[in-house]
Amino acid sequence: MKKYTIQKTPFVIPTTDGKLIEEHFGHTTQQGELSLAHMIAPPHWKEPFQTPQFDEYTYIIKGKKQFNIEGELVVLEAGQSIKINKGVRVQYSNPFESECEYLAICLPAFSVGLVNREGDLN
Repeated sequence: MKKYTIQKTPFVIPTTDGKLIEEHFGHTTQQGELSLAHMIAPPHWKEPFQTPQFDEYTYIIKGKKQFNIEGELVVLEAGQSIKINKGVRVQYSNPFESECEYLAICLPAFSVGLVNREGDLN
């Protein structure tokens, strides 16, 4: 059995909001225990509120990202990271003028069935 896996061609998740999502490990590689994704959120991007059933770790590489965590606004900049526990209602956004590049790790792996996104962006 091979002792390691090198990912040279991550799966690009199709989006309609201008966000780049490159999943290196996760359900696309038959690994449900965690997912690792490289993402670039364009300026003025945001997702609907969600209450995921996974822990999500975010590390900011470049730019800034805003987190609305159950009504509390938190802004992270390059070099900072955060862990948001599963079951916490959160909205991710980039209301700033520059793109935000970051890494996200989800435990267990991200899946549409576990994210529990709400219907609109309010």
